[in-house]
Amino acid sequence: MAVRDPVRATWRLIRWGAALARHDALLPREITGLLPAWVRVLAGFIHLFAGREGRDGRPGQRLGRAFETLGPVAIKLGQVMATRADIFGIEFARDLGRLKDKLPPFPTDEARREIERSLGRPVESLFIDFGDPIGAASLAQAHPAWLADGRKVAVKVLRPGVERRVVKGLDAMRLAAGLVHRLVPAARRLEPEAFVETVARSMYLELDMRLEAAAASELHDIMEKARADGAHMTAPKVVWDGVGKRVLTLEWAVGLPMTDPAAIEQPGMDINALADNVVRAFLVQALDYGTFHADLHEGNLFASAPAELSAVDFGIIGRLNPGERRYLAEILWGFLTRDYPRIARVHFEAGYVPPHHSVEAFAQALRAVGEPVIGRAASQVSMGRLLGQLFEITALFDMHLRPELILLQKTMVSVEGVARRLNPDHDLWAAAQPVVERWITRELGPRAQVRDGLREILSGARALSRLVQEPPTSQTVIVERVKTPTWLAVCVVVATGLSAAALIVSLWPRIVG
Repeated sequence: MAVRDPVRATWRLIRWGAALARHDALLPREITGLLPAWVRVLAGFIHLFAGREGRDGRPGQRLGRAFETLGPVAIKLGQVMATRADIFGIEFARDLGRLKDKLPPFPTDEARREIERSLGRPVESLFIDFGDPIGAASLAQAHPAWLADGRKVAVKVLRPGVERRVVKGLDAMRLAAGLVHRLVPAARRLEPEAFVETVARSMYLELDMRLEAAAASELHDIMEKARADGAHMTAPKVVWDGVGKRVLTLEWAVGLPMTDPAAIEQPGMDINALADNVVRAFLVQALDYGTFHADLHEGNLFASAPAELSAVDFGIIGRLNPGERRYLAEILWGFLTRDYPRIARVHFEAGYVPPHHSVEAFAQALRAVGEPVIGRAASQVSMGRLLGQLFEITALFDMHLRPELILLQKTMVSVEGVARRLNPDHDLWAAAQPVVERWITRELGPRAQVRDGLREILSGARALSRLVQEPPTSQTVIVERVKTPTWLAVCVVVATGLSAAALIVSLWPRIVG
């Protein structure tokens, strides 16, 4: 989409930069000594604009406060950053963690009015008790309530006016993405404009609670089926009488929120199994069903002993078609088995690497990234260095960001971050292996090949049957002879004659001699 209001979007970008500078979050003073000399001069100039907000607190706290002032779009970015303690540091990630569900709430009376406008009925007609907010995020806040039958439920209400703030924030993001695309050629392969549109679509869906209710119901059914495959994650049931455009009512989630330190201290809690279950539940959803919760950070997860999980907040749902699911499984399996040529072939078959590159050279580059990581404890792996290597390799082989895989990549980052916050030495690959191995065996093994062959035979038989029952109608083809204009024929003859005469004249001395 085009930028709706370029002037206001430009002014908003300037204000964003000013807010980051005021909070000393643009080039924080803590890193000034690590910067090149000319950048240190620029950082010193920016530090002149830091206000009281920029002098108080740690870098993560200052950046969190800046994101709060910048609105929902910036807060979403902060939530993703908060999951990567292995990149930004534990303290920095913990400081940003308050963006997940600890933002300032709006008054309960205002929430009640929003509910009544959305449902068209008094709050008391549905709830016998309606409590104050227990968690406030960037787009909505949650209230505890009780139904007439005694069930405890969570009522999610959109913030008043949040739609307008999201539209304005995305407009500024579109302007920034366009500027990056035009002014930074090296960033074009990351498809910044397509990335922004993917984020925009997901945020627009989050602004209609009826769509989130449908997603919650779908994921509840998927998670119930997935439990048979060892995926220890559930989703609360939807209370459809309490669903409107700006209101969502779910049964109360089991366990304690993972943002609460007491969650992992519950009696009988197995932290290692809990970290494994976060990874496996996500992979089962993505690989087996092609539909997954795409916002799995601690603020959206509840834990109960011994290692059970319950997910909430279904505003962002990721979907993978069969080809993308196969791509994901084969990539993971290739790393697990250290079969780098296989990973390389999958990238080329999917069209992720341009065909003019060498499959063997790409496999060699993947080996350079994978070998130092596979089988090693997370505490021994520099994720920042690994990401830097991957960035260099994808640039070397002209790989463009795939917009359809953005949510998948974002969720994998969040899931890995949650698992490693539970266990800093968590081995993501070991946790993923049972799920990926089962999928590979089922979908690509000998039985799967026989099954796919039978399907192709049946499909061909159906097509042949339709052809016999409804033979193609004969068609009359009319061939129209186009007569060449006389003037064109004369011109061609004259031009041919002149060319022949010129050739004879040029060769005549040799012929006579």
